Amino acid sequence: MRPLRLVICWILVHMSASASAGTLTQAALARRFPAPLTVGAKAADVAAWPLFKQNGTATELVGYAFESADLAPVPGFAGVPPNLLVVIDPKGTFLDVAVLSQHEPVFVEGLGEAPLRAFLRQYRGRSLAQGITVGGPGQLDGVSKATASVRIINQSVLSAALKVARARLGFAQGRDPGRIGRIRRDRFEPMSLAALLDAGLVRHVRVANADVERLFAGSAGAGLDAQALAAPDGVFVDVWIAWASVPTVGRNLLAPRTWRRLQDRLEPGDHALLVMTAGGHTVTGDDFVRGSVPHGIVLRQDRLPVEMRDLDIEPRLADGVDLPAGELLLLRVIGQAGLDPARALDLALPVTRSKGVVYPERITREIAFGYRLPAAYYTAPDEGAPAWLASWKARRGQLIVLGVALALLGAALWQQRRLVAHARRFAWLRRAWLLFTIGFIGYAAQAQLSIVNITGIAQALRAGRGLDYLLFDPMTVALWAFVLVSLVVWGRGTFCGWLCPFGALQEFAGLAGRAFGLPQLAVRRVLDARLKRVKYGVLAAILLAAVWAPAWADRLVELEPFKTAITLNFARAWPFVAYAAGWLLLAMVVNKAFCRYLCPLGAALALLGRVRLLDWIPRRAECGTPCQTCRHRCGYNAIAPGGAVDYEECFQCMECVVIHASDAQCAPRILERKRGRSIPVVPASGIVDRRP
Repeated sequence: MRPLRLVICWILVHMSASASAGTLTQAALARRFPAPLTVGAKAADVAAWPLFKQNGTATELVGYAFESADLAPVPGFAGVPPNLLVVIDPKGTFLDVAVLSQHEPVFVEGLGEAPLRAFLRQYRGRSLAQGITVGGPGQLDGVSKATASVRIINQSVLSAALKVARARLGFAQGRDPGRIGRIRRDRFEPMSLAALLDAGLVRHVRVANADVERLFAGSAGAGLDAQALAAPDGVFVDVWIAWASVPTVGRNLLAPRTWRRLQDRLEPGDHALLVMTAGGHTVTGDDFVRGSVPHGIVLRQDRLPVEMRDLDIEPRLADGVDLPAGELLLLRVIGQAGLDPARALDLALPVTRSKGVVYPERITREIAFGYRLPAAYYTAPDEGAPAWLASWKARRGQLIVLGVALALLGAALWQQRRLVAHARRFAWLRRAWLLFTIGFIGYAAQAQLSIVNITGIAQALRAGRGLDYLLFDPMTVALWAFVLVSLVVWGRGTFCGWLCPFGALQEFAGLAGRAFGLPQLAVRRVLDARLKRVKYGVLAAILLAAVWAPAWADRLVELEPFKTAITLNFARAWPFVAYAAGWLLLAMVVNKAFCRYLCPLGAALALLGRVRLLDWIPRRAECGTPCQTCRHRCGYNAIAPGGAVDYEECFQCMECVVIHASDAQCAPRILERKRGRSIPVVPASGIVDRRP
């Protein structure tokens, strides 16, 4: 049996590992949310995809979609976290919750998955800002024989949604939700209950009947409690709240055995609150079940409710802790909920009164109070570690690959004579690099630079916002840094010719067109020059719209097919796919038509590239007068009849550099070689003609 148990444990561990991370890609989500919805790029600070909808001339944010296993992998009864697709709108209202995978025995072998799907449908329309529990009045209906499983699922849904709400919906009050305080486990000092109260480690609130009556004043619930009216100075409830997982609190208030059991039950990052009450009001109610969420007390932080669940431990107070007889609860907050010990807790005791008999009206008011853990008992979040640093650490491997690749590219372009020494080898090296650009830079790293990067900066500066958000996308930042340097050295061509995934797709489309024998259309020079101006007009329109009409900017940037072809991998509504595919088809007969005539990013880089320091393409005196070989071979019409290179339209394909270095292709070199092989005719001298 022991080997069998080991095998089972191994399987469960690997199942848990595989299930603790999301499985959906942006393309898969795009299939789940077809037009008119579009799926944006996955957020760098939290694992969630924004959903957009075109509304007239504006692109509005519909909400965020995310997987619970990415954000709150709460293990179920099989040891494997359920993975749920959750969608919330910008106000924190649930739009949908669906099952992606789950291994709960009751829903796999027992009841089947239909009751679970019915349970999840209850989330639709409910607000995250409200407390959502299972089984309470007005709350989610549980599933018979699966109460514990649906509670686990509810915890996973709420904890994941809390993280997204804090990170993307403004519920974190401007702070970084990824940086929270940590309880100090190394600090303990013996203290009495009175000392704990004086230090602020225990919060005591006494509520009189008259206080509660004032809460209901002016409502239908006023005057309904006869006992409160008869004894207004009587105690409605005495409540003590303490952060029990803080050693100085828990070890002083709880009996040693209870403290040890508490430590065994808490996972890393979990918190426990001790709730002690006395008086006529109860926080549990008559229908309270151990292990469930008590409906008589509510915890909020940053306007968001945080679920507290009974630990199902019968707590015992330590000797010498003298409190009136009443309720005693140990409530757990799981680590995935993101409770921050460094911030205040907002607690409330809901009080409900009923008016009427047949169809009673329920009126609820809350007794609200706060509790803040003293600073000496937690470590404050590290303000020196910026939030975006986690994104850079998470993509360390990709950044290393990109850094090495860019270093190699820079060195190769700097040593261009060696690079082009063998024309055939250079051609294959270039094609291999373009495959790397498409596969790694484009689809794997999602580092396709776009005009959206520039319009985003313009809009942020106009609104007076900082540019820190850029750092949450490390691959794009790293690539932009290299491109900006390359603009100074070589100009626009380094990005457009070597690092643009969509440009590389067009180049391979041109190779395919020639392989299929399609006619290659050469645009007349005059028309070509006029068409090249179009992209500057498009750039100007987009930048003006970004500053003065952002809704129009969102529409105009769709002139770039990058998002459709690279970011979404063509998993989009058919008009966008047809548009992107149309440019690739055109590239089979017209060399990189989009890049040359319409690309607004190319236009921006061409303008920025005017700071170029080097005229790096070698020229000879014969170039242009009389030799026209390079001009005729240039697929971009970037060489003038006089031999000058238009670097703003050069894509650094380096074909002219190959020709310049080739004894077999460069006409002046060919002539030089011929002259070297010819035998000069030397007139005879000193020879006497003796013929008669």
